[in-house]
Amino acid sequence: MKFSLSWLKEYIPLEMGIEGLTDGLTMAGLEVDSVTPLYDSLDGVVVARIVEAKPHPNADKLRLCQVDAGGEEPVGIVCGAPNAAEGLVVPCALPGAVLPGGVKIKKGKIRGEKSGGMLCSARELQLDTDASGLMELAADLVPGTPIKEALALYDSMVEIDLTPNRPDCLSVLGVAREAGSFQEPPVKLTLPEVALPEAKASLGTIADHTSVTIEDADLCWRYAARLVFDVTVGPSPAWLQRRLLSVGLTPINNIVDITNFVMMETGQPLHAFDFDRLAENRIVVKRATEGEAFTTLDDKEHKLSSDMLMICDGEKPVAIGGVMGGVNSEIEEGTTRVLLESACFNPTSVRKTSKLTGIHSDASHRFERGSDPEGVLYALNRATALIAELGSGALVEGLIDENPVPYAPRTISVNVEALNNRLGTSLTAEEMAGYLARVDFAVTVADANTLEVIPPSFRVDVERPEDISEEIARLWGYNNIETSYAKVVAANESYPPAFVARQAVRSAFVGLGFNEAVNYSFIREDAVDRLRFADGDPRRRLVTILNPISEEQKVMRTSLVAGLLSSAVRNISVQERSLRLFEVGATFIAGEGESLPREPEMLAGLVTGDRRSASWFGKEEPCDFFDLKGALEGFFEALHVSGVAFRPMAADDCSYTRPGYTAEILLDDEVIGLAGKVHGEVLKSFELKQDVYVFEMAMAPLAARISGDRQAMPIPKFPSVTRDVTMICEASVRAGDAVASILDEKQPLIEGAWLLDRYAGENIPEGKQSLTFRVVYRSADKTLNDKAVNKIHTRIMEMLLTRFDGVLP
Repeated sequence: MKFSLSWLKEYIPLEMGIEGLTDGLTMAGLEVDSVTPLYDSLDGVVVARIVEAKPHPNADKLRLCQVDAGGEEPVGIVCGAPNAAEGLVVPCALPGAVLPGGVKIKKGKIRGEKSGGMLCSARELQLDTDASGLMELAADLVPGTPIKEALALYDSMVEIDLTPNRPDCLSVLGVAREAGSFQEPPVKLTLPEVALPEAKASLGTIADHTSVTIEDADLCWRYAARLVFDVTVGPSPAWLQRRLLSVGLTPINNIVDITNFVMMETGQPLHAFDFDRLAENRIVVKRATEGEAFTTLDDKEHKLSSDMLMICDGEKPVAIGGVMGGVNSEIEEGTTRVLLESACFNPTSVRKTSKLTGIHSDASHRFERGSDPEGVLYALNRATALIAELGSGALVEGLIDENPVPYAPRTISVNVEALNNRLGTSLTAEEMAGYLARVDFAVTVADANTLEVIPPSFRVDVERPEDISEEIARLWGYNNIETSYAKVVAANESYPPAFVARQAVRSAFVGLGFNEAVNYSFIREDAVDRLRFADGDPRRRLVTILNPISEEQKVMRTSLVAGLLSSAVRNISVQERSLRLFEVGATFIAGEGESLPREPEMLAGLVTGDRRSASWFGKEEPCDFFDLKGALEGFFEALHVSGVAFRPMAADDCSYTRPGYTAEILLDDEVIGLAGKVHGEVLKSFELKQDVYVFEMAMAPLAARISGDRQAMPIPKFPSVTRDVTMICEASVRAGDAVASILDEKQPLIEGAWLLDRYAGENIPEGKQSLTFRVVYRSADKTLNDKAVNKIHTRIMEMLLTRFDGVLP
């Protein structure tokens, strides 16, 4: 809601400054978003008197003016305004001024003649819409006086951010009522007096010319109308245009401007129809015909539905009720007879219609939040009086007021003690009644502990005692409510093991350079086909959403991999090619004959792109399976999870990964997941054009092994001894099995063992490979000598050659 400070001051005297006003409104629950000076763009514009005006020698429509702008000498200015004449007092923008719209004034030449400024029209200063000539000022103004001072243009526009439950403040009068309530002493708002002109007897009564029929009273609760004939449509006076411009509205003509002015003033939307364009000169309020086309004032065509309320004449719709009028009945330059509408519509109906049509107008913004049913006639009479005055119109006697759903005031019983307990206050019933009376609530103190409260008709949001509590709190002052703390000390409770495990997993992967992805649990129905799950795979048992948001989110996920691949697609599409992602989350597998699905928690991740980006010290290197395997080994090590092994996965068990490039992940010989290269067909189905390596494993067996307990080990005092062993064996021998065999020897001096090198090719027989392992020996209580190490190492070497049918090089 926007309003100008000068507009607000027309209704209540403000003793406070702009800061006091904005602070008071904010503390009363009407948060002030901004305060914008309205006429700062007029700095550099002064009062000037034209002392000479003669034709331009090189242009028929231009004049050379000598202007007294308050300086020592007159200023020469080239002007094209038809009313530029000697003795005229006008606004003059001097060099350096920046006019509304961003026009910067500079010295220059126009058709060969020097021009040292610009004489301005009212439109160029955004003080009026008149652009027909120079803005004429009072003859007694002193040249050189700043235009802001001369015209008293010291004003600010205030914008407040209203919550949906305060439609009463979608008006300048509503804001004025609030501003008066928190002044000391409070100022009671008095509505502007409405003086309707005497009706023209020769025109008869309104019943002689028109009628209003409401066919759908559930959508239109009240509809009032008046007629004004013999109006003259034209520009609005400067004061009215200035009021509209101050709140960001564009003046159109005097009739439309009056409806907008009264709407901003009272909060009651109005609509003016060209009476002569209404078929049969009557109004029918009813639901629309399904599929009917209707063109609104913004020249957009809309398909109507039978749920929409329409304002119709005797033949056709002429407005969408509470939203926007139609082009077929709008006020035009030649309009002479006006039917003015003021109504109260069902807020839910207006809200639905606004959403369906995509129209959000000032009227719909107010109606869908609830308008004052008792304010319908006041706004109608206020606008009628202004139209008769500014449009030189003749009032037709009488009004139509169809009110099938009369307003019934609500009485709310408030328990004073309960309200004080709720707010932490100690206010008496009389004090509460005083605060409520400030904003026009009718209050009766039934006894010391009971208030009978009747909210005013414009407070459609107040329905129950809790609403009264809110009113008391904001009127008394939120800042006066003391902060209190719970007296009970919360017990120190440990987190659930599953939560601890998830946090540990996240911390470990982030430490390894991964980013966590959080994807929707809803995926495409064909995801199981894109991931190539076998027909009997439990992950094909999908849980279908009854009301999916879209086809992309139709079923619950049975694997995290589909979401991660989709995340990779989105990142790669914005040139983020190198990715390390992980996700922890539930999957959903429909049970056979069970009402609820199983929800196993899974951990999945992927790596793709470059292992190392190109730089001065090396070229970019694409990642491979061993980057993923190394990350997983680092992950298990970070969580101190032992007993982990990798072994090749059978080709028949591979679905979304390539056979020969996939390993099972084992924990104490139990398969808990897999890691591998994504299959080419899967990449194609996800429109991925680079290799991706993924892993997925069950969280339950992993979480059972994650513990926050750590056991310290002493730093070794004695040095280690390393020995390497190389053997040539069949290419089918797995290096991991050989390493496991070394460690399975249970030799206490063996501290560790790993594959150091693998070679196959020249000088190695076909079908064979050379494997080199490094073994580390260390004693906890002495320094090892070569003799002791060589004895153990020889036994290890003989074991390897025997178990894997190997030979020495």
